Amino acid sequence: MLVSPKKLLAHAKQHNYAIPAPDFIDSNSARAYIEVAESLKCPVILSYAEVHNDILSMEEAFCIGEFYAKRASVPVVLHLDHGLSAESVLKAVELGFTSVMIDASMKPFKENIDVTKKVVEFAHQKNVSVEAEIGHVGSGVNYENHSETDSVYTEVADAIEFVKQTNVDSLAVSIGTAHGIYKGTPKIDFDRLQEIAQILTIPLVLHGGSSSGDDNLKRCAQGGTSKINIFTDIMVGAYNNIGEAKDFFELKHRAEEGMKSVLSHYYTVFMTQPYKDS
Repeated sequence: MLVSPKKLLAHAKQHNYAIPAPDFIDSNSARAYIEVAESLKCPVILSYAEVHNDILSMEEAFCIGEFYAKRASVPVVLHLDHGLSAESVLKAVELGFTSVMIDASMKPFKENIDVTKKVVEFAHQKNVSVEAEIGHVGSGVNYENHSETDSVYTEVADAIEFVKQTNVDSLAVSIGTAHGIYKGTPKIDFDRLQEIAQILTIPLVLHGGSSSGDDNLKRCAQGGTSKINIFTDIMVGAYNNIGEAKDFFELKHRAEEGMKSVLSHYYTVFMTQPYKDS
């Protein structure tokens, strides 16, 4: 079933677990993620990253996501991940995505607020939830971005002011993770996470979950992070499971099984629970 994330994330925040948000890049990956969620009777946040528009357009992504979500036996959120401009995010809202992220985290703080407010005002008229980011989750070698950037940690005071001014529904915070494959060992600022989680009433989001370490991610889920993005590890799992595939069909099957295995593992790490609307 295709749903809004608001009740799901509120439940996750209340019960100290996180919901996986894997990016899909085609129908095979979308179907694989939902099959994992159904096997565990848990929700999934099916995410499409705008940076992947060179292999899958936003329109195609919506058609694929809606098709599988509406046939699923568990709650499925269709989410735009890392919307790069207000215009593209508003387009996703008009298409029918149930959740969108406006990522203006690399812009000056005031400009990030202004852009996010514009998106929130429009999206809320359509009952679409909005995620934004302050601080900045950097990136190294990865499948999600085409440039390398450094992380900028989220300041607690900025988080409070940002949420107050924008009325955003969830907030991605930077506490030491990075997109893609790490060059070193991630150092997670759990004290900062705890402080932000205790002050803000809205759910928090963690980007760059891949290769952050199972213990770190479990602690984040327990400590107030209600949504965790996972992608690079899933792609690596798909590639590593291909092995010596005899033909294209076996290759696709092996890749799907690799994706499923990694995602299933993270459902356990995040301690994700089934959700039933009361």
